[in-house]
Amino acid sequence: MAEENASGEGGHKPYIPSDQTMPEFTVKAVILGLILCVVLGAANAYLGLKAGMTIAATYPAAVIALAILRALRGNILEENMARTIGSIGESVAAGAVFTIPAFLIAGIWTEFGTWTHYLEATAVMALGGFIGILFVAILRRPLVEDKDLPFPESKAAAGIHLVGRSGGSGSKFLFGAMLGGAVIQLGGAFKLWATSWEKFVHFGKSLVALKSGTSTLGQVSGGGGALLTGPGVSPAYIGVGYIIGPRVAALNFAGGLLAWGLLVPLLLYFLGDGVAREMAAQNGAPVAEGDWVALAYATWKFMVRPIAIGGMLVAACFTLFKMRKNLYAGLKRSFTDATKVGGGGAVQRVDRDLSLRIVLPGILAASVATFGLYWYFSGSPGAAAVAALVMVVAGFGFSAASGYLVGMIGSSNNPISGLTVSTLVIAALLMVVLGMTGVAGVAAALGVAAVICVAAAVAGEMLQDLKVGHILGGTPAKMQAGDIIGVVAAAAVMFVPLLVLHTADVQSGGLGFGGKALPAPQAGLMALLAQGIVGGEMAWPLIIVGMLMAIAMICLQVKSPMLVSVGMYLPLETTFAIFVGGIIRWLTDFAIGRAGFNRAQTIRSTNTGMLLASGFIAGEALMGLCIAGLAFFELRVPGVFAQPSYLVSLAVFAVIAWILIRIPLANAGNPDDPPPPEAVM
Repeated sequence: MAEENASGEGGHKPYIPSDQTMPEFTVKAVILGLILCVVLGAANAYLGLKAGMTIAATYPAAVIALAILRALRGNILEENMARTIGSIGESVAAGAVFTIPAFLIAGIWTEFGTWTHYLEATAVMALGGFIGILFVAILRRPLVEDKDLPFPESKAAAGIHLVGRSGGSGSKFLFGAMLGGAVIQLGGAFKLWATSWEKFVHFGKSLVALKSGTSTLGQVSGGGGALLTGPGVSPAYIGVGYIIGPRVAALNFAGGLLAWGLLVPLLLYFLGDGVAREMAAQNGAPVAEGDWVALAYATWKFMVRPIAIGGMLVAACFTLFKMRKNLYAGLKRSFTDATKVGGGGAVQRVDRDLSLRIVLPGILAASVATFGLYWYFSGSPGAAAVAALVMVVAGFGFSAASGYLVGMIGSSNNPISGLTVSTLVIAALLMVVLGMTGVAGVAAALGVAAVICVAAAVAGEMLQDLKVGHILGGTPAKMQAGDIIGVVAAAAVMFVPLLVLHTADVQSGGLGFGGKALPAPQAGLMALLAQGIVGGEMAWPLIIVGMLMAIAMICLQVKSPMLVSVGMYLPLETTFAIFVGGIIRWLTDFAIGRAGFNRAQTIRSTNTGMLLASGFIAGEALMGLCIAGLAFFELRVPGVFAQPSYLVSLAVFAVIAWILIRIPLANAGNPDDPPPPEAVM
């Protein structure tokens, strides 16, 4: 745990010192933040429903806040405040799209769009967000000040503010890479090159087919095989891998290899294609005859992902166990600071969180309100009390796990849906034990999962922004207060884009949520699990296998079983792209070492690489949101090629690698010049 000093973390000196004060929580910063919160949240709601993922809003919020507030003569802490409030809308949107549609898909709601549904959804989002921020006030110190957590996206966002403010030569690297990331993202949207590549390779007949011959099991005689996948063409994922480095990226990629290189081929070989086809059909996603790519994905989605969920359950508990000393020290320090304030003592500005005199009563009040919400869903005060208790305990644990994962791999890759599924499993089991079945039991389980999903998403995003504030010198308590306002605003309006998207699809002949146009994959999975567990149809052997797998990794002293499990849960093209970024970082560090640079040159080269990686992340995020905005208004980007080539994509990877290796080496500077600040390293 870092020692207490005037600069916060031991040895850490924020850009704005603790003893310097300047306007921070201003009207223009708050208003701009609220506008960004609603706009970026709505855009990410669309992406979440379509693709099952959201884009971190920290980067576009940072760039927009920098541009507008510089024109309005705002300072860097006002930019920090506007970005903090603006980015929280994305996390509320993630919690909303991953859970709210599940109420309709599971049949809890027979229609979507009534005032009752609006109030229910708003209550879930507001309570979850409020609880997440209160938990963050307790968790900030042990996580933000942990030197082992790289916080890659936080450092990238801080780099945007610092370079933009300094106006130094480094800005050309940041904004040049932003332009490059945007162009690459746009090129993929125009189908100038393939954004991914996959091919199914047959290994011959499956074991079931070999034993059955042409008898009654002939329907499973297609054979086994493996799905080969290339890294996704994503400057953002490559940038994240570059920032977190090869070791962390390799852990994440190892999980992908376990899932797609071992488990999927084994399952297809021993079970044949018939089982995967039947499971896909039972879950409303029938696979055409001979579509082995879809069968491989069905095997991964319905058999391997539950194993990954079991792994995440154990890994989350193990993560909390490893953090126990830091969590205890953080709690102790929070109480000490509260005593200082009560006794007239001083707490450094950069160490000042919301007072525990506000946080603890706030958690109690939110728990009581959540009890009322669960009573409303379940109709049973006993079940509601148990569910509220689960919400507090699991909410705190998963908020801590979410913050830890954000510190390791950034909020763009934070598996909120995986954490939520883990919560849903626990809540649904409790409902079964308490005798809650049918619609009431499913509604109660989904209610618990929804609140915790929003809480974990908000906690992760808030901790990411607090790390940025930690670097810049923002006041944590003011940032936390600003996010409370942002959560209320986002919760009040986030139902509207969901309603617009669902209604428009239904009117055009689609199914709305769960249909082809709006698959809402996470929400569909939540509904499936809640109905399966409460109805006694859950595949518990797969969950248990995942738990045993995580225990084995712990015994083998794997550095992060959570990262490996997350790698199993994510598509391979995502983890592969992050791994490519890690390899490029390794090559850059190797080249720097071979060049014989001194400390000053090494710092300059590394900072340049970090700025370039940060620019790639921000550029893709901004362009991705622009493309999402066009899609929202039914304006589609035309495709140049019907079947774009992945060979061109390899050339894109080569260009990105050249930029991230050659430019840092070429800008090491004079060995006699003094070293620059290491703010963005």
